[in-house]
Amino acid sequence: MTRGSGGPRQPGGGRQIAGPRNHHSSGTSGIRGRAQFLAKQDQKMVPSIPSPREAVGRVGERQRRAPGWGAAELDQETPPTPDPSPPRAARAGGGAKGGGQWADTTFQSTTVQVVTVTPDEAGMRVDRFFEARFPGLSFSHIQRIIRKGEVRVNGKRVEPKDRLETRQAVRIPPLKLDALKPAHADSEADKTRAFLKSITLYEDTDVLVLNKPMGLAVQGGSGTTRHVDGMLDALRDPHGQRPRLVHRLDKDTAGCLLVAKSRFAAAALAKTFRSRAARKIYWALVAGVPKPRQGRISTFLAKEEREEDSFMRIAAHGEKGASHAVTYYAVIETAGQQLAWLSLKPVTGRTHQLRAHLAHIGHPIVGDPKYFSKENWQLPGGMQNRLHLLARRIVVPHPRAGIIDVSAPLPPHMVQSWNLLGFDLSRYDPIEDAPEE
Repeated sequence: MTRGSGGPRQPGGGRQIAGPRNHHSSGTSGIRGRAQFLAKQDQKMVPSIPSPREAVGRVGERQRRAPGWGAAELDQETPPTPDPSPPRAARAGGGAKGGGQWADTTFQSTTVQVVTVTPDEAGMRVDRFFEARFPGLSFSHIQRIIRKGEVRVNGKRVEPKDRLETRQAVRIPPLKLDALKPAHADSEADKTRAFLKSITLYEDTDVLVLNKPMGLAVQGGSGTTRHVDGMLDALRDPHGQRPRLVHRLDKDTAGCLLVAKSRFAAAALAKTFRSRAARKIYWALVAGVPKPRQGRISTFLAKEEREEDSFMRIAAHGEKGASHAVTYYAVIETAGQQLAWLSLKPVTGRTHQLRAHLAHIGHPIVGDPKYFSKENWQLPGGMQNRLHLLARRIVVPHPRAGIIDVSAPLPPHMVQSWNLLGFDLSRYDPIEDAPEE
């Protein structure tokens, strides 16, 4: 992908395209587009990435859904949109970008301060406001001073979960926090920043798109100490603000991961994902060849716990904890009847949605340790038994103007498989014509 002349400089495969955020079309065009998608069984030898103008036209576009999307369709009622609240930011540590990690020296603030909530801080929880303003302040200290009433907003007591509004006056009691003293010799923070730079596909003042490697967790968990969310601490600005995750990828899924660099961008992008205006395309290698070759999978998914593991299973409509999930798929190329290269467009964003859906229709993703249970199936020689799933492309309205359109390359183990099977990366991707709902 080439860099557009109108967008900012970027080290990877992304671009920002100037222009309107949405391109509206009539409802009849949605029906026609769906019929055309189903009819396209031939595979044209054209570049797999459409023009930026085409990408702009599809972002945020709402199309009517018509019947006839293949045997994989299980139409059921769509539930409410899930809560897209971003994860809680890390509380301490980190450093300014390019300036080293902050040292652990502590000092005592002996005076009471009164600060005014800025527009960028509007909507923040009180406890997160303190985390952002005072990165060296411990979580227990924040909770204690709020609980004891030492923190006041417009002269009134507050709870940690209360939301702030622009121009409110916040009373800050004396604090004990870590001094923000750069430690330039901190090689670990430097290494983290260098690593993040090496996997950056696109960056501007508001957003960052990373090419997340397979095997790297997005967030921490039981026994997980190295993850993207923790690494973002190394990119704190001089005011202690850190980039925020906008969405998530499974640990073993490689590809495009969108990060907001400011509260403004985080709020705008959260709204974009909530309204399903973000367009995501995945590539996968699956066992067998789905019939029909292009289709829509619509089911309910529910989480099931088993001992120390959990997975998503197909659930009944109305079942407690079940959420509606919709995925479009299209076959790009096949290796006989044994393997198929699929392009996937998830309309919803449920946990393990693509993996569970493909297993449900009898074509699990190659190398999936959780959902691959096909009997008498052997991995072809020369292929690695790793999850063959890539977050190939993300197209979203920019928080300020224009469109961000970024694509990620195949990870090494998928490059090996594509070369072994002789797949042609220039083949036309039929998912480009799939509807948006």
